[in-house]
Amino acid sequence: MCGICGKINFHNEPVDETLLKRMASTIAHRGPDDEGIYVKDGIGLGHRRLSIIDLSPLAHQPMSNEDGTIWIVFNGEIYNFLDLKKDLIKRGHIFRSHSDTEVILHLYEEEGTECVQKLRGMFAFAIWDDNNKSLFLTRDRVGKKPLYYWYDKNTFVFASEIKAILQDITFQRRPDYLAIHHYLTFQDVPSPLNAFEGIKKLPPAHYLILKNGQIEIKRYWKLSYLPKHKLGVEEIKREIVERLKEAVKIRLISDVPLGAFLSGGIDSSATVALMAGMMDEPVKTFSIGFKEESYNELRYAKMVAERYKTDHTEFIVEPKAMEVIDKLVWHYNEPFADSSAIPTYYVSKLAREHVTVILNGDGGDENFAGYGRYAANEFSRKIHNFFPTPAARAILPFVMLLPHGKDPKNFFWRLKRFLQEYLKSPELRNGHWLCHFTNEMKSELYTDGFTDKVSVDSFELLFDKYRDAEADSFLDKTLYADVMMYLPDDLLVKVDVASMANSLEARSPFLDHEFMEFVAGIPSELKLKGRTTKYILKEALRGILPDEVLFREKMGFGVPIDHWFRNELRDMAYDVILSERAIARGYFKKEAVEKILDEHVSGKWNWHYHIWNLLMLELWHRMFIDQDVNMISEGSYAS
Repeated sequence: MCGICGKINFHNEPVDETLLKRMASTIAHRGPDDEGIYVKDGIGLGHRRLSIIDLSPLAHQPMSNEDGTIWIVFNGEIYNFLDLKKDLIKRGHIFRSHSDTEVILHLYEEEGTECVQKLRGMFAFAIWDDNNKSLFLTRDRVGKKPLYYWYDKNTFVFASEIKAILQDITFQRRPDYLAIHHYLTFQDVPSPLNAFEGIKKLPPAHYLILKNGQIEIKRYWKLSYLPKHKLGVEEIKREIVERLKEAVKIRLISDVPLGAFLSGGIDSSATVALMAGMMDEPVKTFSIGFKEESYNELRYAKMVAERYKTDHTEFIVEPKAMEVIDKLVWHYNEPFADSSAIPTYYVSKLAREHVTVILNGDGGDENFAGYGRYAANEFSRKIHNFFPTPAARAILPFVMLLPHGKDPKNFFWRLKRFLQEYLKSPELRNGHWLCHFTNEMKSELYTDGFTDKVSVDSFELLFDKYRDAEADSFLDKTLYADVMMYLPDDLLVKVDVASMANSLEARSPFLDHEFMEFVAGIPSELKLKGRTTKYILKEALRGILPDEVLFREKMGFGVPIDHWFRNELRDMAYDVILSERAIARGYFKKEAVEKILDEHVSGKWNWHYHIWNLLMLELWHRMFIDQDVNMISEGSYAS
């Protein structure tokens, strides 16, 4: 796992080598083991290496082919590289190293941009082809590895992280108002937008070709939910387990110590269980918990650890975790409001003290319909004939008067949320259950000036995914929308940044694209059966995992910020998002922000996600736009 960066000057002006070194140094946490720079004729490539496979100097990057006409910088892991290498050797290619990087290089020589079709893994890489004076950039199918770029009439700059691009002083820092508008809805900035005006994300499953100063972007993969398998239930169960075993097995290739995150949920527990059957020594497992019992899953993680005799380590996250908030803002580069980034950062830090590679359960929910909102939406759709919208609208005002207390998991709290969204279309219901600020909330929050700048409905981005889905059921269309937005823009960003901030490589068997393609063909009624989420996965894992783990209520990787914002973090929230500096940005009405804070502290409503969203936005402005020197605590960051 590594960090990459580079610059192309269109008029053949020499690339400043010191700039490339500054760019690489800002992402040194992604690759603390080695650094490499290549500069020639208006071309500059930079690389930071985290050594995982082939620890020798022969795997140094940037790496070239035999005659030095093609150069690559690569971030990721290719799990089928040994099979690809055998075929390339048969075709006459000679290898100097044992790395997967060199396999990509020779595969590109054979197949050009179509080489991505044969790669099985997670990746973001750049290839400079001197033969046709072109740059080839690409990302893996689901977006495990990030890639950002910026260009104008003179130059093209790319990097694994935005802060590396910011090292180029010709780039002018300005917030992208539309990106911020969407961030407030989705808790992240959706691809291909970026919080900095002018910078873009290369979307997952796409590649970019730069030639003669012109850019061409193409999509090379799309997950289809048609046709459905004609297999019996028992055969599907066997296939799930066997295919997941294979996805785990190929992710155990490593020349450095390896372990697993263990949350106590089904997906990470299944990953650990399958790893335990393949390793000669106990699996090193790592879990995070909280003092607040309603958020704590440690007892389930411990149950799995004991069953499979893992070498288990735990850590309790407390409100003092906010001591790292500046570090999180710095590492995430953009406003990012998924509060589970906190425990993800800490469990990554904990794991890195023992291992360099970690396996996780990411992707299980998006593959097998694991979120409660899937079941709630299907239930809403089914009962509409018996409980029409006018009836729901009539009783809603009375339900809203019921006391729900301060616990967001309280029954009346959930009932209020359910009825509020029951009145919407199924697509919008899903969007509202997924989002932070709805359009109605924004109309109360935004100033007139900000409203005029962002008069676009953020939910249209989500609806576009529904329209794009190759599926014939609403559930499959929702799964596709999550695979296209929530997974790559939120969950995978969260894990990639938190793990790489600690120089830890994270691998996700459930996100193996061949496994995903098989699961997409499973009939949707086997994924969600009544109120039972992940039905077919749970049935497939019977006997492999304890029933207490398989059939308990899903908790998710939640963080007790609702409690923290009423207690330890109350003053911080008021001081930051109601500060003169924050209000002067012109985004929000002061009285609207004050109302959100007051209602949350009093327990009238749970605004914890929204407060976190506003907090992270303001801190991002201070660090990256204002360049507040008191916040920039990472010594490698300068501009």
